[in-house]
Amino acid sequence: MTEMVHGTVLVRDGDPILPRWWRTIDRWALSCILLLFGIGLLLGLASSPPLAAKNGFDPFHYVQRQAFFGGLAMIAMIITSMMSPTLVRRLAVLGFLVAFAALAFLPIFGTDFGKGAVRWYSLGFASVQPSEFLKPGFVVVAAWLMAASQEINGPPGRSMSFALAIIIVGFLAMQPDFGQASLVLFSWGVMYFIAGAPMILLVIIAGMVVFAGTIAYANSEHFARRIDGFLSADVDPTTQLGYATNAIREGGFFGVGVGEGTVKWSLPDAHTDFIIAVAAEEYGLICVIAIIVLYTMIVVRSLLRLMRERDVFIRLAGAGLACMFGVQAMINMGVAVRLLPAKGMTLPFVSYGGSSVIASGIAVGMLLALTRTRPQGEIGDILMRRAR
Repeated sequence: MTEMVHGTVLVRDGDPILPRWWRTIDRWALSCILLLFGIGLLLGLASSPPLAAKNGFDPFHYVQRQAFFGGLAMIAMIITSMMSPTLVRRLAVLGFLVAFAALAFLPIFGTDFGKGAVRWYSLGFASVQPSEFLKPGFVVVAAWLMAASQEINGPPGRSMSFALAIIIVGFLAMQPDFGQASLVLFSWGVMYFIAGAPMILLVIIAGMVVFAGTIAYANSEHFARRIDGFLSADVDPTTQLGYATNAIREGGFFGVGVGEGTVKWSLPDAHTDFIIAVAAEEYGLICVIAIIVLYTMIVVRSLLRLMRERDVFIRLAGAGLACMFGVQAMINMGVAVRLLPAKGMTLPFVSYGGSSVIASGIAVGMLLALTRTRPQGEIGDILMRRAR
C-alpha cells in the first residue's frame, strides 16, 4: 500500500546513516566537487609560490592553508549532506541570522585589507567574509518564505523574501560589493520565477536593477571605474585584466607547460579571483573546458533531480543553491575573459580563500542534502494517477 501511494521505497528507516547516505546521494555531483577541489590544489601549487615569496612565507604556504580550509569544507559538506531538509532549513536560518548580524556590523568592525572594499573581519590568523556564509542561508530562508506563502492562510512570503533581499543588497552595496549583491538578487529571482512570479513583475524588477546600477555608476567611483574599464576598447596590459587576457592568449589549446607560466608573477590575485588565467596559461583550453564541464554537471544534475521533487521548499531552495553556485563560477570565469566587469568573486572550490571554500562546502552540502533520493513518488507519477 505504501508503494502505491508514495512510489517505490528506496530506503528503510532502520538503515545505518552512512549506507543510506551513500545510496541516496548524487554520487556524480559529489565526484565532480571532489575533482574541482583537487584541481584547485593543483592550480594553487602553480599560482601561490610567487605570492608566498613576496610575503616571506614558505613556497607552499598558501597551498597548505587551502588544503586545511578545504579539508574543513569537505567535512562540512559531507556532514551537511547527511541532514534532512528540515534540519537543513534550521541550520540555514541560524547561519543566516549570525551572518546577517556580522554583515550589519562590517562598517564598524570590518577591514578592507587595502582593497578599497570593507568586506572582511580580521582575526589575526585568518579573515572572515560574512557575505560568503550569508548567501546559502539567504537562499534557504527565502525559499522557506516563498513555500510558506503557497499554503492556505500562509504569510506573504514572497514580499517578505523580496524585502529581505533588498536589505541585504543595500548592506552589500555599502561595502561596496556589487558582485555579491547581484548574485543574491539573481538567486532570489530564480526562486521567485520557479514559485510562479508573473513575467511583468520580473521585468519591473530588472528595470529597477538597471536604474540602481545607473545611480551607483554616478555616485560610486569604485563601481564607475570597473564599468569604464570593462567598456574601454583597449585593455591596459599592466592591469589584472590585461595580464589575465595575455595569459589566456598565450596558453592556447594545450598550455605552455606545468610551472612554465609567467602570469602568476604579475597578478596579485592569481591564486584567487584570476586563478582561471593560471589554468589557461599552463594547462591550456583543455583544462578550462574540463573545469566548465564539472561545474555544468553539478548544476544540471541537481536541477534534473529537483524536477522530480514534490516538496515546494526543496525545489525552490535546491534550485536557488544550484543556480547561485553555477552563476558564481560563470561570473568568475567571465571576468577573466572580459565578458563581465571585474567583481572580485572567487571560483568555488578552486580559488584560494578560507571563507569562500568553507561557505561553498556548506552550500553544496545543503544542495546534496536536498537532492538526495527520498522515498516518494515523482511528480510525473502523481499527475498520471490523478489523470486516471
